Amino acid sequence: MNPYPDLFSISSQKEFEKIALKVFRHQYDNNKVYQDFCSFLKKDKTTVKSIEEIPFIPIQFFKSHEILSSQNPTQETFTSSGTTGTTTSKHLVTDVNLYEQSFRKAFSQFYGNIEDYVVLALLPSYLERDGSSLIYMVNDLIAGSNHPESGFYLNNYDALLHKLIELDSSGQNVLLIGVTYALLDLVEKQSFQLKNTIVMETGGMKGKRKEMIREELHSILCNGFGVPTIHSEYGMTELLSQAYSLGNGVFECPPWMSILIRDTEDALTYVDYGKTGGINVIDLANINSCSFIATQDLGKKNPNHSFEVLGRFDSSDIRGCNLMVI
Repeated sequence: MNPYPDLFSISSQKEFEKIALKVFRHQYDNNKVYQDFCSFLKKDKTTVKSIEEIPFIPIQFFKSHEILSSQNPTQETFTSSGTTGTTTSKHLVTDVNLYEQSFRKAFSQFYGNIEDYVVLALLPSYLERDGSSLIYMVNDLIAGSNHPESGFYLNNYDALLHKLIELDSSGQNVLLIGVTYALLDLVEKQSFQLKNTIVMETGGMKGKRKEMIREELHSILCNGFGVPTIHSEYGMTELLSQAYSLGNGVFECPPWMSILIRDTEDALTYVDYGKTGGINVIDLANINSCSFIATQDLGKKNPNHSFEVLGRFDSSDIRGCNLMVI
């Protein structure tokens, strides 16, 4: 159940801030883990008057705690991918309809009607495990496209490249959404000159290749697919919303999501536009878990509220996450 049915129709920053503060108070009252975290920081719901004063829980809490602001039963448990022996994050979702509303509305805002596309998904490392929120979303987009050619490809690159060329050359709009290393595998098998296809990478080498800086990666993919830009999706297990980049690594959020950039030396202060710091995400679709999350990503925010993702903290850099002591 969504106690704030208007959160998907937010139309201004003022409205966003008003609902965000209401959500903060709701989660403070209904999420014991979050309330304890706020108390540790000597914050309570009566003293927080602005978004900048709201405490953001470290994303690692989703590995060690049940993060719930609802008494309703869990409908879906989304889990992160983890290397052998590592603890994975668990996002307990008590109302999967909120997730569906969030990703459907956001996709529509950035890309229009899903029925205008054939959706081809190259997400092998996600398909090979259970509990992926990305697979849940893409599966829904494939169904929503109402197109018999839409579907997932595991490791059958040959079938995918023939289908991609066939659809693109027929004038069909195609959305190819893929994990980064698999898209690189595809263009190493064959180069393309695509005219009607959006290529969207979801990030991550998943241990299959060495990490690359975005400019180098996108240059290889643009050349390999013959497209002017590479689109990107910024999402994670712990969020029910996604930001999208239509090129050049500049992301925009849907109206119910926003980011702040925290100082890497002091997690409770924020840096100015254009300065690098840790990415804090407000995701109001997370109404039943926690909407205020300090990620391990590094980025910077632009004056028009778009943002860039510049990398991740390595474990020695988490002075900005020294909130983990509770």
